[in-house]
Amino acid sequence: MTQLGFDGKVAIITGAGGGLGRQHALLLASRGALVVVNDLGGSVDGTGSDKGAAERVVDEIKALGGDAVADTNSVATPEGGKAIVQTAVDAFGTVDIVINNAGILRDKAFHNMEPDLMNPVFDVHLKGAFHVTQPAWGIMREKGYGRIISTSSAAGIFGNFGQTNYGAAKMGLVGFTRVLAVEGAKYNIKANAIAPLALTRMTESIMGALGDKLDPALVSPIVTYLAHEDCPVSGQTFSVGGGRVAHVFIGETQGYHQADLSPEDLRDNWGTVTDQTGYGVPNNLAEETAMFLPFFK
Repeated sequence: MTQLGFDGKVAIITGAGGGLGRQHALLLASRGALVVVNDLGGSVDGTGSDKGAAERVVDEIKALGGDAVADTNSVATPEGGKAIVQTAVDAFGTVDIVINNAGILRDKAFHNMEPDLMNPVFDVHLKGAFHVTQPAWGIMREKGYGRIISTSSAAGIFGNFGQTNYGAAKMGLVGFTRVLAVEGAKYNIKANAIAPLALTRMTESIMGALGDKLDPALVSPIVTYLAHEDCPVSGQTFSVGGGRVAHVFIGETQGYHQADLSPEDLRDNWGTVTDQTGYGVPNNLAEETAMFLPFFK
């Protein structure tokens, strides 16, 4: 079986000083990628820093015969994002792959969710993906090639108590991914997202007995495949954990139509509105809009 290789491809991985990001970096580097290991080295809630976290992963990669450089800029600002990309350009001349993995947690029930719990989570997860991907995007457009993988979460896609900030940011990354897929199509830039389930310092308190089956290394194969030039999809989201990979998609029912629609029409036909028989899975706004057309003939 031919191994998927990355010789000469340059990958930026944010939050790669530990957990999932470290595993992504180790696997990609083992297959020939040149890796920028970005990590501010902060705590789970984003406070503090440890500039040695990224260096330690770089040392691991080099000890195994790979090539990597450390970067300790924050993804939470536009300046930090540009600096991360500049690190890649200075070290390796270009950027081919961006893996948006950096994350923090500041959980609290919604009625207690204050701005100091909400805004930093948005800054790292959602805005951070913008800050790093946008400067890399210009390089990818110019060269006609790019792969972007963003880390969403079941907390955003399906919901989880106490994580309105985190969930909103993570679902935002699904929309981010789908638009990048549309805009990047003619430049051979593919963007996808993952919703991982793994035992890391961010999840160790909730995993319980399941944790020993959720090695973060088992998430990296899907990331590696989506980062490869042979990746067959764009704009998609995949649930992954413990060796299982599944496609998460957004479907739409056939719906109910009435030219002079009233609230009472909806009350009386709610079963038709929500009937999942014959649902569609549009890949973009145009395909979703096309689902309306049969009703207007």
